[in-house]
Amino acid sequence: MTGNAMAPLAPDSPSFRAVLGHFATGVTIITAMHDSEAVGLAANSFSSVSLDPPLVLFCAAKSSSTWPRIQAAGKWCVNVLAEDGEELCRTFAAKGADRFAGTGWRAGTTGAPVLTDALAYIDCETEAEHDAGDHVIVVGRVVELGHRTNGKPLLFYRGGYGRYDV
Repeated sequence: MTGNAMAPLAPDSPSFRAVLGHFATGVTIITAMHDSEAVGLAANSFSSVSLDPPLVLFCAAKSSSTWPRIQAAGKWCVNVLAEDGEELCRTFAAKGADRFAGTGWRAGTTGAPVLTDALAYIDCETEAEHDAGDHVIVVGRVVELGHRTNGKPLLFYRGGYGRYDV
């Protein structure tokens, strides 16, 4: 093979991860309030779904210890991270971390935490859940949203973090 030719791969876990890693994504923190405690997890599997009604989705790993708490809350906020949010993402991705220590936030319309340093936020109520292998696809109806007037997003690509440069 020469040039840019691509060899076909079997869809096993390592190949699947390697190939899908070539799709750059934004980075989000999904937050909720559960039993008066702020909870959250990092997710790069986020997408808009519908304009009318306004719907978005994210995918949660069934193995996540945080997902059941967000699920029980039924209300959650997608916080889109800015380019300086890599450390925050790593904190929310770590098991057993005190994720909200030193992290500023306010309650959104649903009561879910809106992170002070987020580039944008989408406050939602769960509309539907769909089984998807080792994940759950969570569809949310948007009840409030907002964004900064400046800033750039944090990106995830091929297992690492990157910045968007215009």
